[in-house]
Amino acid sequence: MLDVSDEVRAEIGEEEAQRLLAGESAPGTYDCTSCRTPGNTSQERTSTVLFVGEETAVLAFAHATCIPSQIVPVSEQQLQGAVQSITSNGGSAAPSVAVAPSVPAAPVLAPRQAVLGITCGLVLVQGDVRPALVIEPTGPVARPGQGGPGDDFLPLLIEQGFLPVNDLSAPPSPLAGWSVLLAMGQLHAILQPGSAGAWWQAHQPLPVSEGWRQAVNKSNEVYVYAAPVGSIGQQPREDLLADALDRAARHGVLVGATMPLSGT
Repeated sequence: MLDVSDEVRAEIGEEEAQRLLAGESAPGTYDCTSCRTPGNTSQERTSTVLFVGEETAVLAFAHATCIPSQIVPVSEQQLQGAVQSITSNGGSAAPSVAVAPSVPAAPVLAPRQAVLGITCGLVLVQGDVRPALVIEPTGPVARPGQGGPGDDFLPLLIEQGFLPVNDLSAPPSPLAGWSVLLAMGQLHAILQPGSAGAWWQAHQPLPVSEGWRQAVNKSNEVYVYAAPVGSIGQQPREDLLADALDRAARHGVLVGATMPLSGT
């Protein structure tokens, strides 16, 4: 019941992939690298997740309902920390194997060099605490192939399927094909449909709070909000973040979407 994606198979080699599928090198039980709860390769569908550093890689395992089989780029330091975390918690990881250096791709919205800032927070919607991501670029975003002083960040997102948010008391509309990748208790990427890959990817995976992890494991989905530069700002507390989101919504500069965790 093991799933080995084509990209993982290409990295580890056909021989090792066949050994995994035959059960020769797969663990019987494991701690899911996404939700950290126990799993069993012989009783439930299991994804192989290859964490790739600059010089080495580690193969870990996850419930197929949490994340799909895939390659996750991480730094070498984080990779070594992941090995210690997996083994110290009684989980299973395959031996490290040498791989070619992997460089995570940065999101490119437009030629103008704006960076997407992202904040993890909890929002209260319809009486429930929900996990949210708030995205705000560091500067105006131009449409690809165009210059000028304007900011096309919101129009570009609306063209991708994000919808304006006027009322924070209601959840944002679902966005088909998009998902949020959380692995090893850290935020890695926002994935877009098909072969386009990551719309946003962390240069270094971002740790999330225990409360955020508990909320997302309960709901299995994330509210993703976005606003132009200067609309939200750096907010040190979640109540201040909620106030900033509310102001952006009232001013008509907030869009949002509900996204599942990757693979769900």
